[in-house]
Amino acid sequence: MNMVRSMISEKKLPKKFWPEVVNWTVHVLNRSPTVAVKNKTPEKAWSGVKPSVEHFRVFGCISHVHVPNNKRTKLDDKSLSCVLLGVSEESKAYRLYDPVSQRIITSRDVVFEENKNWDWGKKYEESIVSELEWGDLEEEATMFDDNEEGNEVDPNEEGSEFESNPEASVEAAEGNFSFDSLTEESSPSSNEGRNRRPPIWMRDYETGEGISEEDNEAHLAHLAMFATIDSIHFEDAVKSEKWRKAMDLEMEAIKNNGTWELTELPKEAKKVRVKWIYKTKFNENGEVDKYKARLVAKGYTQQHGVDYTEVFAPMACMETIRLVAALAAQKGWTIYQLDVKSTFLHGELNEVVFVEQPCGYVQKGNEQKIYRLKKALYGLKQAPRAWYSRIEAYFIKEGFEKCDYEHTVFIKTSKEGKVLIVSLYVDDLIFIGNDELMFTKFKNSMKHEFDMTDLGKMRYFLGLEVLQRSDGVFISQKKYALEVPKRFGMDKSNFVNNPIVPGFKLMKDESGVKVDKTYNKQIVGSLMYLITTRPDMMFVVSLISGYMENPTKLHLQATKRVLRYLKGTTEFRIFYKKRGDDELVAYTDSDYAGDLEDKKSTSGYVFLLSSGAVSWSSRKQSVVSLSTIEAKFIAATSCACQAVWLKKVLGKLSQNQGKSTIICCDNSSAIKLSKNPVMHGRSKHIDVRFHFLRELTKVGTVELVHCGTQEQLADVMTKLLKLDVFLNLRGLLGVCSEMDIN
Repeated sequence: MNMVRSMISEKKLPKKFWPEVVNWTVHVLNRSPTVAVKNKTPEKAWSGVKPSVEHFRVFGCISHVHVPNNKRTKLDDKSLSCVLLGVSEESKAYRLYDPVSQRIITSRDVVFEENKNWDWGKKYEESIVSELEWGDLEEEATMFDDNEEGNEVDPNEEGSEFESNPEASVEAAEGNFSFDSLTEESSPSSNEGRNRRPPIWMRDYETGEGISEEDNEAHLAHLAMFATIDSIHFEDAVKSEKWRKAMDLEMEAIKNNGTWELTELPKEAKKVRVKWIYKTKFNENGEVDKYKARLVAKGYTQQHGVDYTEVFAPMACMETIRLVAALAAQKGWTIYQLDVKSTFLHGELNEVVFVEQPCGYVQKGNEQKIYRLKKALYGLKQAPRAWYSRIEAYFIKEGFEKCDYEHTVFIKTSKEGKVLIVSLYVDDLIFIGNDELMFTKFKNSMKHEFDMTDLGKMRYFLGLEVLQRSDGVFISQKKYALEVPKRFGMDKSNFVNNPIVPGFKLMKDESGVKVDKTYNKQIVGSLMYLITTRPDMMFVVSLISGYMENPTKLHLQATKRVLRYLKGTTEFRIFYKKRGDDELVAYTDSDYAGDLEDKKSTSGYVFLLSSGAVSWSSRKQSVVSLSTIEAKFIAATSCACQAVWLKKVLGKLSQNQGKSTIICCDNSSAIKLSKNPVMHGRSKHIDVRFHFLRELTKVGTVELVHCGTQEQLADVMTKLLKLDVFLNLRGLLGVCSEMDIN
């Protein structure tokens, strides 16, 4: 009790807080060395997991909690002063006390003044915050970090499910509430700067999180920009017939699937809480498709090594989707689409997990009982992996072969040479092939195994609008392209014909007028999502994304020009031509010391199939090149690595390429260097990993050939071009309007 007395005395706390002080004392002691357990803390001895202490703060100190925009007016304070009471037991967030409203708050977004105490003798007027009537809600924020080994999944591991609660939890409580952690201003903590990937199951819901700076063109479909969570709580939803019906359908699906069984909670076992979330789903025309209610588990409270182990589940990248579309166009095949209902409910669980009974569906007479899960539930850490394992086993059983280079692609080939190709993206499947009988058998088999919806011809997939015509396939994001300028107040502005002024130099502007960083990031993030179908915007979006941390009017001006360009090209899309070129052709290029700050060069490449771009990149090189030859050679190596992967995937898709994939380069010296160790004095310092290109050239996997500057498509990924050159290259990428083809 000495620690308890000391903390109460140090922070001059009222004695009524002694239970909170005791809880924090126990929390600290369990994570502190002790003579009772040699070389271990009590927490590690009990759980086997090394605990983190990075979240420790001085108990009872003054803490400033961020108030989200939707909880305040423009002139209200952005933070609320509180007293720290430790950490939440149910979510990895801080537990705080507001002396003015006398309420408990749970939040992650907190700034601490550890040397200051609350003046308990001072009389305070009722805070404006208390007028917001949050007392009937509890919104549990996302977690602070536990970076020690075993506490969470490696956020850098591809496809891993990072611990996050994209939409703050909402449930009935008495006098407890918390602030939504997903605010436009992040608190200065150890988390600052970390990009968190939203869970797979949340891809249909708006997370509000920032957009990752890497591989955005492949993964930003997670955000599903057109389907956003409705700001409605259970207490309101239960009064609406449409939402009651949606919840009934969800509970019926859970029951029919045999997801759980009612039981008693064993001693020392921990239950996972659940919540309802609601979403109005729209079709590609922006019309209401259906009202959807989803029961989700609060998986962020699960403990690694106890409640779950492996969570990795592969997902198709956008390049794969474009490859399938291009291949279908080239062969004259139709692309079909299936949707699995209540996807994650089909996954088998290997761990023992208990969840509480959901609001509105608590069984009378069994109020104290809980559910033991037999199958996965949305929100669980292991749910995506459980689902993938289930459907992978199904495909293998049905005679499909999994692509070794893209684990979400499955191929079935008959003795007669008939082929069926399936690409899986969580619960959405697209498939192509050359035998209608195989299609019918496949759909019937899927409907027998899972609860499916046959969507017919592919029209709308992961935010992509697909138009299948007799002469080819268009893919676009037209609806979203129309929304973005309007969202940022640029729908009335004049459009321009190129996204950036030729010769314009973008650099750090330390003396410039600062602009709203969040606003600028929102625009850039929206544009990043658009480059999924707009390779013509790739370079300029990559360029402006490098100045998101400290933007000025100069940077915002460049960003808004891209919006003006978008406004004039909303009808543009990629066209894959029927019977187009079936050989994969690549273009590679780089500038030289284009970055005015660090003098690094930018690599770019474009791959064409069926007369349209299927893969592209614009990325600053990791090292400073000492010559143009070196910069071009490094860019060509990056392009060759991508060519190896694309070639292998196409081979599995029954589209075997020739012996060598042609890579067009406009620098003769770089081509010579790829074949022989010439120009030793100018190339001896080049890192050995870049000489992988020479090995690929030697064995005939790729072949660098010279092309003229006017035909160098990769220029659009690396340079600011004159208008006529830009328009010509844009057309060669396959980016055009439907009218251009007509």
